[in-house]
Amino acid sequence: MRLKPLTPPIQDRLRGIAVGAALGDAFGMPLEFQSQRSAAQMVVEMQRGRLPAGHFTDDTEMALALAESLLVERPLNPLDLTRRFVSWYRSNPEDIGIQTSTILRHASQGEPALQVAAEFLKTNPEAAGNGSLMRCWPVTLAYWNDLPALMETSALQSRMTHAHPDCVNACVVINLLLALLAQGEDIPAAIRQALELAGHPLNVTERVEEAPRKLRSELPNSGWVLHTLEAAIWGLTTTNNFKDAIIQVANLGHDADTAATVAGALAGAAYGLMDIPLQWRKLLSGEWPLGSRTMWQDIGFIDLADRLANT
Repeated sequence: MRLKPLTPPIQDRLRGIAVGAALGDAFGMPLEFQSQRSAAQMVVEMQRGRLPAGHFTDDTEMALALAESLLVERPLNPLDLTRRFVSWYRSNPEDIGIQTSTILRHASQGEPALQVAAEFLKTNPEAAGNGSLMRCWPVTLAYWNDLPALMETSALQSRMTHAHPDCVNACVVINLLLALLAQGEDIPAAIRQALELAGHPLNVTERVEEAPRKLRSELPNSGWVLHTLEAAIWGLTTTNNFKDAIIQVANLGHDADTAATVAGALAGAAYGLMDIPLQWRKLLSGEWPLGSRTMWQDIGFIDLADRLANT
């Protein structure tokens, strides 16, 4: 169902999702695994960490693999996406989650990723990491005005590595929220509608609804998907611009890059590309595909957003 035409304001917000997610990743990178910072100690500008300042990480690399699969074929083809994930896995990425690594190791040996991920969940029923949530935003760019397809594809891309219902539902809710924000809904209305469209999923709904009322000290921001979800929603709902949302979420520390990736996508959808600090955009960079020596900058993400939205 086509809801709205691609107007300039919507296009700006879709571009904001892509650039915002990558910048959130880059901003959070040097704060990953650190403790939560007090208000007086917050990092407020891009800094160097294990990578140069402004450099994105595996969170964005996996999103780019998903984006390229969606550019080539729709509906999303699990075999094509598996091939792209495995190619990335074999290129020795700087960082990769334990669950994602396990699934892709088996997939690289010819086992179906969907089946491997389902079996992994059976033997690890509490495995609900944030690895599929961190990469899910390209689905919104492809299906921002086709919400049934957005929901189906969000769930499918999650089940490729993270089959736990909380992971699947978090991806569905975040992508619905991104699409509704990009269409121009205000933040409270978009949250209400996203939860309603997703069927008010167990656990996810509670985290989303309670996040705006939480104190910073109540946000563990671990690699658990529900912690990432609540941190990103908290950042979106307790600030009023892109920069502050990223600063607040990234300085929660711990899994800072992933939480800031999701918060960056949300804030980009809410405020658009034009609200993202130009000095941050100038620093954004990263190699993709790994080993290609092709460096991505903000213009690449803008072009990607346009291609996905118009295909």
